[in-house]
Amino acid sequence: MAKNDYGADSIKTLDPVTHIRMRPGMYVGEPGTGAMYHDCIYILMKEVIDNAIDEFGQGYGKKIDVKVDYGTGEVSVRDYGRGIPLEKVVDCVSQMNTGGKYDNENYQFSAGMNGVGTKAVNALSEFFEVRSFRDGEFSEAFFREGRIQSKKRGVQKTREPNGTFIRYKPDAKVLKNFKVREEHVLRRMKMYCYVNAGLTINLNGQAICSERGLADLISDEAQFEKLYAPFHIKTKTIEIIFTHTNRFGEEYHSFVNGQYTTDGGTHLTAFKEALTKALNDYDSKKRFDGDDIRDGLIGAVSVRIMNPVFEGQTKIKLVMNDIRADLAAEMKKAIEAELHRSPSETDKLIAKIEETGKIRSQLNTIKKQARERSQAVSVRVPQLKDCKNHLKLDKIDKKTGKPEGDGTMIFLTEGKSAGGTLGNARDAMNQAVFFLRGKCLNTCGLNKDVLYKNEEFFNLIKTLDIEDTIEHLRYGKIIFATDADVDGLHIRMLLTTFFMRFYRQLVSDGRVYILETPLFRVRNKKEQHYCFSDAEREEAIKKCGKGCEITRFKGLGELNAKEFKDFIGPEMRLTPVTCADDTDVEKTIKFYMGANTPERKDYIMDSLVCDATDF
Repeated sequence: MAKNDYGADSIKTLDPVTHIRMRPGMYVGEPGTGAMYHDCIYILMKEVIDNAIDEFGQGYGKKIDVKVDYGTGEVSVRDYGRGIPLEKVVDCVSQMNTGGKYDNENYQFSAGMNGVGTKAVNALSEFFEVRSFRDGEFSEAFFREGRIQSKKRGVQKTREPNGTFIRYKPDAKVLKNFKVREEHVLRRMKMYCYVNAGLTINLNGQAICSERGLADLISDEAQFEKLYAPFHIKTKTIEIIFTHTNRFGEEYHSFVNGQYTTDGGTHLTAFKEALTKALNDYDSKKRFDGDDIRDGLIGAVSVRIMNPVFEGQTKIKLVMNDIRADLAAEMKKAIEAELHRSPSETDKLIAKIEETGKIRSQLNTIKKQARERSQAVSVRVPQLKDCKNHLKLDKIDKKTGKPEGDGTMIFLTEGKSAGGTLGNARDAMNQAVFFLRGKCLNTCGLNKDVLYKNEEFFNLIKTLDIEDTIEHLRYGKIIFATDADVDGLHIRMLLTTFFMRFYRQLVSDGRVYILETPLFRVRNKKEQHYCFSDAEREEAIKKCGKGCEITRFKGLGELNAKEFKDFIGPEMRLTPVTCADDTDVEKTIKFYMGANTPERKDYIMDSLVCDATDF
């Protein structure tokens, strides 16, 4: 119970820098470790680069130089736009709600608009340096932890092109335990170039550019899997491109004013609606179901909008329902015209949709049989120990800004031994356990009907409630909890194959993880240490001294519930399952999980490296 001394002294007013450093999540999103694409370490970078993109969008500066130190997180960005007005350099990077994008006079379509972004970067940086070059003059300022240390203005000794230079280093005291991942940074730079055709970003000396814009994006993403030539529509404010592949599910890339909106929003909803209506109006004799149209679809949508409204400062979702109907109508008209311009490609598109409809009809029969079989056996999932709270993606918690139940999780564990330990140690409010019966089916090369013919997978998708849509997902995290042996690693691979083939969006959304459990316990009569690596074991041995007892854990069942409680609590170690953006997923899965044993064996023998100390 709170102390009963709540009075005037309890009320505090924080200055902006202190508030940003105390509540960084309000300004740059989830702190994270850098493992996920949306962790705040990348949002800091985005906030700085967005300003350079806005300059390019106004026709100033065709290149941006970006340098990233992946070890320390230090970043520098140099654009060749107009440069910040010299007398306003300090204000633009330190005074909240200060900016030049509150009207449409200087920036008609801009990504930055709230006067917050670079101020948050400044406040969350160990040091922050800004320098503006304009017509032979310069103005610069240097900050530490958001507080100004020095500033200077004068005439350039050596004439520099107009533009702005910013260099910063994230403050490890606020953003703890982060590591910048090269693949996430490269992905962001590519996305900037795809939606801003003609822009060149030099990332650590590597030139990234796209001459065809979104056409290059779809070409790279779909690679050789396109079933027909992509339909490409481009107007002054809208650009749409889409095609189909034989992949499961749908995949979209959406943009607003030159920046990647990974959570989509109004413009993406409008596109889906427009595509369905356009195809149904194309041939009045045929009616297509929206799910059949979208299955296997890969598309990109870019819009230019004045004064866009986003969900939060990170700007990853557009929320402007008042324009959805007009936007969908405009898109529908453009898509329908494009369908009529390319009748041969449209025929291929319709053939794909009709084939999907037939498969769906067959699946519905199998689904019905699976449900009847399941109901005949049990009214509940026998392999599940459920929790009381569940994820509700359609309800946002006002305190956290995240969906209700985002902290819930389900452990997929092998056998009753490990499952029993987990079941006794878990938090029954937020942690569920699903018991696997040893090694699950290898789904490499199998069709979607396996989800209903295989009892274990059918029970799993029922438990997760993702049979019809992943929007019904019941848990914030799906965690593989397997033994630290060869069989356990194999089960991880089998589960990864299942999710990557049929529910890849869950991996992309950062919902799938691997539980790291201790490999060793080192103890003496006074203390004990649980170690997750050989390095931690050696450090523990030094602390406990000679003669200490060393235990090697192989299975989760070897840990008792009291010990295990600490490993699935607040300090739980999780490794996210991720997929590099340039990976050909199907090809990779076929190589590692397909029926090509001799080829895999040769690869292992050629790639195996053994250090003499291992023996």
